[in-house]
Amino acid sequence: MSAVVNVAIHRSQFPEAVRRDLLASLRTRRVNHKFHYDSAKQTQKWLALHQAHSPSRNDADCAATYDRAFAGAVGHIAAPAVHVFGLGCGGGQKDTRLLKLLRERGKQISYTPSDVSTAMVLIAWEAARAVVAEANCLPLVCDLATADDLPEVFVAHHGSRITRLITFFGMIPNFEPADVLPKLAALVRPGDWLLFSANLAPGPDYAAGVRRVLPQYDNPLTRDWLLTFLLDIGVERGDGEVRFAVEDGDAGNELKKIVARFHFTRARRIELEGEGFDFRPGDTFQLFFSYRYTPERVCRALAGLGLEVLDSWVTNSEEEGVFLIRRR
Repeated sequence: MSAVVNVAIHRSQFPEAVRRDLLASLRTRRVNHKFHYDSAKQTQKWLALHQAHSPSRNDADCAATYDRAFAGAVGHIAAPAVHVFGLGCGGGQKDTRLLKLLRERGKQISYTPSDVSTAMVLIAWEAARAVVAEANCLPLVCDLATADDLPEVFVAHHGSRITRLITFFGMIPNFEPADVLPKLAALVRPGDWLLFSANLAPGPDYAAGVRRVLPQYDNPLTRDWLLTFLLDIGVERGDGEVRFAVEDGDAGNELKKIVARFHFTRARRIELEGEGFDFRPGDTFQLFFSYRYTPERVCRALAGLGLEVLDSWVTNSEEEGVFLIRRR
């Protein structure tokens, strides 16, 4: 293995863009989720949280559901060569399992692990190197939320002819549907595939199902991970507390989301990049949100974007689903 890794950095993660997005987070009092993965420390805390609370790590049926989804997706793909674009790749474990299965089915494989976090991209690159040749593993750091030229970037990164399988695991819930779904649709060309997972609300009562999964978020490891952002910019633990709640989605969607906010109980002034930000007792700062879907709501959200769900796999708990999507 080479001692040097070439990582492409999109302009959306250049220092000036990151500075702009950070100031926007403070002005709006809504954290851009990418700042929870900004440092190696945050990455390690997220990995520990994921290991402790993610159903894919702690529910054997959830892991088996992903394996069924991977086998089903690979069974649909007739192309001899496939480039996997792992958007929001995280640690890359799921992408690596998928790549291994593609290789076992005789496919020529290549891979782009992509995330806003350089640390995450490198962790995913290392994981995938067990099954993908180094020359065919092309890491990319970018911010899906703010990059407006990703279709062109994808073509430049690995050509226009190869069949693409775009993965987006665990990311859909952390974006406003009206923002992320059109971006994903723009990446899926005729002949390409999209495989994403969504956190689901279990049971026949949607609202009750969302409330039932709240403990997966409202726990000490999640609080510690989310607080890291505020502590790093000058907030102190004694300035307030993190509270979780179930709320209606933004106007225009039918979903509910789990939201974490920091509630200030004492005044705090933050000086950053030449600007001052004052917080008073009673003020709140949104740290995180996660939408909960149902399979029917996933299909409805995609219906107007020229995409259709060809197959889906849902865990026995009904708390997570994987969806294989293609352009109509």
